Amino acid sequence: MGNPHVLVLPLPAQGHVIPAMELAQCLAKHGIKITVANPDFIHNLVVKALETKADTGNSIRLVSFPVDGFEDIFMSMPRKVKEFIEQVNTSSSDSHDDDKITCVVADDVLAWAMEIAAELGIKRVSFCSFAATLLASVSSIPKLIEDGIIGHDGTPTKEQMVQLSPSMPAMNTSDLLWVRRGIWEYENVFFEYALRKNKSMNLADWVLCNSAYCLEPAAFGLNPKILPIGPILASNRSENSTGSFWPEDMTCLKWLDQQATKSVIYVAFGSITLFDQTQFNEFAMALELSNRPFLWVLRPDIADKLDNACIKGFQARVGARGRIISWAPQQKVLEHPSIACFLSHCGWNSTVESLSNGVPLLCWPFVGDQFHNENYICNFWKVGLGFKRDDERGIITREEIKSRVEELLGNEMYKTNAVNLKKQVVSSIKEGGSSYNNFKSFVEWLEV
Repeated sequence: MGNPHVLVLPLPAQGHVIPAMELAQCLAKHGIKITVANPDFIHNLVVKALETKADTGNSIRLVSFPVDGFEDIFMSMPRKVKEFIEQVNTSSSDSHDDDKITCVVADDVLAWAMEIAAELGIKRVSFCSFAATLLASVSSIPKLIEDGIIGHDGTPTKEQMVQLSPSMPAMNTSDLLWVRRGIWEYENVFFEYALRKNKSMNLADWVLCNSAYCLEPAAFGLNPKILPIGPILASNRSENSTGSFWPEDMTCLKWLDQQATKSVIYVAFGSITLFDQTQFNEFAMALELSNRPFLWVLRPDIADKLDNACIKGFQARVGARGRIISWAPQQKVLEHPSIACFLSHCGWNSTVESLSNGVPLLCWPFVGDQFHNENYICNFWKVGLGFKRDDERGIITREEIKSRVEELLGNEMYKTNAVNLKKQVVSSIKEGGSSYNNFKSFVEWLEV
């Protein structure tokens, strides 16, 4: 057949769009024609952020569909995507132009994309931007219901520890993906998403995951259909990351150049984490008391009402020791020699970026899969530490934060484990590595 044409459909959330764009870039490097389709409100953010970058390339076509909010992704967008594929493929037939869409690669929550591809008779691939452990827990839902661990609505029958496999870390039922909703008290929306993931896996020809065998071998053993092709990072190609919703502040790299090796605490809580004002103030005070240099990614919307006077006073007190920015070129930050540790929300992208650079983590999970990731970081890979909440005050105190920072940076075990894991992760994506071979097989399948 002619050159394959892949339509990539990310879930419209920052943690999903970035790895989907990275996958698109990797496929384009192999000469595969790529179209990435987003809802218009995400498309506009991505295009605006890309305007600041010079090496994004012109090999990927970006298209958008008008939608009326997130839930419309599951309502009107399926019809619009189907019509788009039919229009492209009909036009290609009429003009004898080899431009037909031959494969759909969609986020695993978008089960409707697999249904459309099957109906139109084109190849279909489900892409998971989170850990394989997440997919393993989702595919275990029928067994968890059968064993009476959760009800048919996904609610745990009681709080208990469960182990999906003897070689996987045990997890608390309160930490299951669809149970940990953070501040989002939507009834069963998260459980519905989990069920959609199962449906996508069943319909897909391939199930690709942005992970590596060395990170979660037992999870891949639970479902052999899931194949790791990661970590998919722009830094692996010595290029800038794409898919960010906000312009990255590159000036922080010059500030990092001025800091001592392995001295800086990098702080970033992703795109959706929220603090109340009390916890925010406690956290800022902890950074001030640490007496260590820090780079803090502070989104304007991280708290309901940020007290600008407080922030200015904080900046005046810490002086040049601390640098606050609104968004970071995170992969470049984490590979910088001055970074000592990463205080993170434990999103999967942030986790694999940290592991790929041998940087130990301090874990502050917020919602969903982040608690699974913290479990691996602290209890399985042993490359980081979590925080204990003060039950009386309902917050993580400044003393606890300061203590954990000192414990992590004062114990060489965490750094040693992180560096050893980095070697395994990097080898997986090199020629002959497991992720490299899986990706190569996938490209060959696309070309048949």
